[in-house]
Amino acid sequence: MQQVIVIGGGVVGLTSAWWLLEAGFGVTVVERAPQVASGASYGNGGQLSYRYVSPLADAGVPLKAIAWLFQEHGPLRFKPELDLRQWRWLASFLGQCTTAANRRTTAKLLELGELSRTGMQQLEAIVSPDDFAWRDAGKLVVYRSPAVFEQAAGKATAGAIWSGDECAAREPALGAARSQLAGGIYNRGEAVADCHAFCVALAERVRAHPRFAGFVQAEVTRIAAAGGRVAGLDTSIGTIGGDAFVLAAGIESRNLARHAGIALPLYPLKGYSLTAPIRPGDTAPGISVTDFERKVLYARIGDKLRVAAMVDMVGENLALNPKRIGSLTRQVRETMPHAADYDRISAWAGLRPATPNSAPLIGATALSNLWLNVGHGPLGFTFAAGTARVLADLMRGKAPPFALDMLAPGR
Repeated sequence: MQQVIVIGGGVVGLTSAWWLLEAGFGVTVVERAPQVASGASYGNGGQLSYRYVSPLADAGVPLKAIAWLFQEHGPLRFKPELDLRQWRWLASFLGQCTTAANRRTTAKLLELGELSRTGMQQLEAIVSPDDFAWRDAGKLVVYRSPAVFEQAAGKATAGAIWSGDECAAREPALGAARSQLAGGIYNRGEAVADCHAFCVALAERVRAHPRFAGFVQAEVTRIAAAGGRVAGLDTSIGTIGGDAFVLAAGIESRNLARHAGIALPLYPLKGYSLTAPIRPGDTAPGISVTDFERKVLYARIGDKLRVAAMVDMVGENLALNPKRIGSLTRQVRETMPHAADYDRISAWAGLRPATPNSAPLIGATALSNLWLNVGHGPLGFTFAAGTARVLADLMRGKAPPFALDMLAPGR
């Protein structure tokens, strides 16, 4: 039985471990934190948005980004770095900012989204939805600008088109913002859940699998390569060997791959989230809501409201920016003033490992026994089950369920 070492204990690494175990591999998971899902999987937006997968790169985005930089409460912040990886990523991102590129990538991500939906349904047979507050809430994208709403409604190929009045009537949490809403697009079948709780529950199922060799808490410092393959992992507790290795360590994958002579087109897009308890009598959203122009996501997860927003391009800096937290809190209080107890907010920041075109990298590398499952950006929870299934198929020599095209590492 081939022994696979999975580097990373977040949602992507854990789903990869499960599908590899089910495919007949022996698996060990190496995670540097004491607990699984302590990084980007911990406090993310909690939305499983299988249809809302349009890449960040699109025609017109560069001009919008310039405008956002000058907005006090804008969704984007940029800090230039003395790091060529930032500038290479930006150059590649700008090259993807065309209508044609956006359509091609969106079509592929929709395929991956549908595969991920069926993958999550399979996982629900082993991880109870009650364990991670899963709800089939549906997703409502609301628009403030009549022109932007009209354009979005004209392009919509699925979903119900609601007026501003209908948005507030069907989702009472939006009542205070009614006068600012031009309309919205609602899709059934989109879900919300607690990603961290899902990872904790899945880790227990992984731990109990007969082919699982165990979790190892250690920091991988180097992927040692020799003769065109990985010889082992240098870690904080010594060398770890195996037959094959899967890199699923979020943004840290970029540094580890570089040591092995592989340049990954990843950049950390820093995002923030707020979590506030919902009290009896609060008007929390029952539907998952995205405020399109402000790029703010709202999701009721169990008895808490999760709000996620913003993209800070500031390198690998995890510090909470008080101004950004304050700005987000003000926007939340304005949009949904009665949705939760905002006096008891907890704030979080995470680094989302993004590729320039928002498509993850899945598959083989130049090293014969090193595989990738990285680059999911803000859709790690959404795509984790699908990319794990694709990875397991590839590693056992089985054709993937659809052409990988831009998902392949050598694209």
